[in-house]
Amino acid sequence: MKCVSVSVSVLLWVLWSQTHGVHIRLQNQNCSDGVDAAVLADLSAVIHRVDRRFLSVTIDASLASEEKFMYLLSSPKIRTLAGALSPAFLRFGGTRQDFMVFVPRRPGPGSGEAAEPSCAELDLPSWLEEKLKADWTQQKLILLREDLQRKYRRVKFTESTVDLLHSFSSCSGMDLIFGLNALLRTADNTWNSSNARSLLQYCESKQYRMSWELGNEPNSYEKKAGIRVDGYQLGQDFTRLREMMSESKLYRDAGLFGPDVGQPRDHRVDILEGVFIDQLTGSVMILICCVHVLSSASYYVNGRDTSLEDFLDPEVLDTLALKTGEVLEVKMSSAGAAGVSGEAGVARRDEWLDKLGLAARLGLDVVMRQVFIGSGSYHLVDDNLDPLPDYWLSVLYKRLVGPEVLKVEASPSVARSKRVRLYLHCANRNRYGSGAVTLMAMNLSKKPARISIHALVSSGTVEAFVLESEQPGEDGLYSRSVRLNGVVLKMLDDKTLPDLNGLRLPPSEHLQLPAYSLAFFVLTDARAAGCE
Repeated sequence: MKCVSVSVSVLLWVLWSQTHGVHIRLQNQNCSDGVDAAVLADLSAVIHRVDRRFLSVTIDASLASEEKFMYLLSSPKIRTLAGALSPAFLRFGGTRQDFMVFVPRRPGPGSGEAAEPSCAELDLPSWLEEKLKADWTQQKLILLREDLQRKYRRVKFTESTVDLLHSFSSCSGMDLIFGLNALLRTADNTWNSSNARSLLQYCESKQYRMSWELGNEPNSYEKKAGIRVDGYQLGQDFTRLREMMSESKLYRDAGLFGPDVGQPRDHRVDILEGVFIDQLTGSVMILICCVHVLSSASYYVNGRDTSLEDFLDPEVLDTLALKTGEVLEVKMSSAGAAGVSGEAGVARRDEWLDKLGLAARLGLDVVMRQVFIGSGSYHLVDDNLDPLPDYWLSVLYKRLVGPEVLKVEASPSVARSKRVRLYLHCANRNRYGSGAVTLMAMNLSKKPARISIHALVSSGTVEAFVLESEQPGEDGLYSRSVRLNGVVLKMLDDKTLPDLNGLRLPPSEHLQLPAYSLAFFVLTDARAAGCE
């Protein structure tokens, strides 16, 4: 089978040398003394550079379960929130992408089309937004029932869904990835590409620049649809799609993402093995030359029976490293984008920051948050389209953290407890000068922590951005609001975010980290050689 030659866009996901000392003191609540533990940070060299779109997001395909809900993407509020997260990939996909069928309503691709309206002209009227939000609350109950019963109906979508998605991504400054239905199969279980061809032709007629993904979590097809697709067949399907894309002037060099395998440590690793290994004769190049990105969904725990302790358990957080390692064992030289989610019921700020830090440390270049908006229980915005704690964390990450990863290591005593977790990057150079670094710190303990920094670093000013739940203690971890340096974060109006200002600290030997909190500490005068 002919393989189309394209450059590989490596988007697999990470953090980790002049050496400066950093110390952490976990203070006992019953006495003022604590135990100091040294942490070493290497500021001399960058060990990895993530993609500029490292933190990316997903719109769940469930939003198109009825096409009218796609108009929520024209809400001024949701567009304002999305714009603050660019640059980023915007993936449209999820379970229901494999039950979606493109049904054109127009006579021919792009025929009789007027010029695309400007972003300002596309604002959703407030009365319609309120009605759609109310209807969406009811629609989610229907979708939840389908998920529990594993009975999914076929969803038909028209050009309107594609137009609204492209408009949303374009106006938000994001790069769109559209998830194609891989459960359209022929009698011999090969992928039926005719519907995808029709969609690609329409998008090309509109000159919509985007990337593509084939299928969502093929390891679960048997449970969802009674269809089993092995790695060899999946590789053939991806090759077919790449060949079809190569026939298009617009998409011949576009990104192709997949296979999106959930829970690779426990379920259907054979899909990756099949795509990468079983096809050595056909070529191991199936994913290298025909697919830009290997993607893997990462779920720490089952959202239906998770507990607060799971989110505070360092061993649970460390499972990302185990899962990623298993994928890398299957294909040592591949790279991919990881889709990650939170779970139901509790605030997920610690988990989300840890996934970002750990993913960068592991060498992955893109992390896609499932979801920005759509069905499920792990959103960045709520049903009223108001931002949740993880959203504010994401905006701060975008503004403060650069793509360059630096090495940071904890002493054995801290490493064993893992209750204080640290990650280190160069600071965002669009905001800070050369040589500045951003220390990401999270405290999973009910005890406050004190970070003592080396004299060379502590001689300069530090900007602190400390995030805590609106309510103190463990109960606050269920909160849907978050405080930045003591101030509750909320939008000023539908088109205006609040100022996210840091607290400028005078030169000091210590940085304070409250219990159950996380923080970005920007060390503006670190003079890190790796960041100059």
